[in-house]
Amino acid sequence: MQRLLSTLTALAALGLASTAHGATLDAPSGETSSLDIEITGIQKISGSVRIALFLGNEAYDSSDALKAVIVDVTGETISVSFAELEPGLYGVKLFHDVDGDGKMKTNALGMPTEPYAFSNNARGRFGPAKWKDASFEIGPETALQTIILK
Repeated sequence: MQRLLSTLTALAALGLASTAHGATLDAPSGETSSLDIEITGIQKISGSVRIALFLGNEAYDSSDALKAVIVDVTGETISVSFAELEPGLYGVKLFHDVDGDGKMKTNALGMPTEPYAFSNNARGRFGPAKWKDASFEIGPETALQTIILK
């Protein structure tokens, strides 16, 4: 669980400017594709969702995000697009910073008390979801991930 907290805290520490609902982020040019993410399961319309996109297992495990964004929560669903992504295996980690303080809240045992999720709706056991469960391929077509906050 400490590893999950560390991962989510790393997301909170990302010094990113807040972007509007339905944000699109660009990456290096070349032969590229896009990723559309729809986040559902939002219980409280407050704060922001912090989303990190990782290219490859090593980056995912070290929380070295390729791209990250903070999106204000304005409804029960959030949509984000990452454009101009090179083909490859990616993973997403995110959490809902309900109170907007930039930190993942935890209980006395260190368990997260704010909603979080991973690509493919993968779940971790005593830590973040494993790469093999959370990874997905982005090819020549636009990829779609529908992620449910829990």
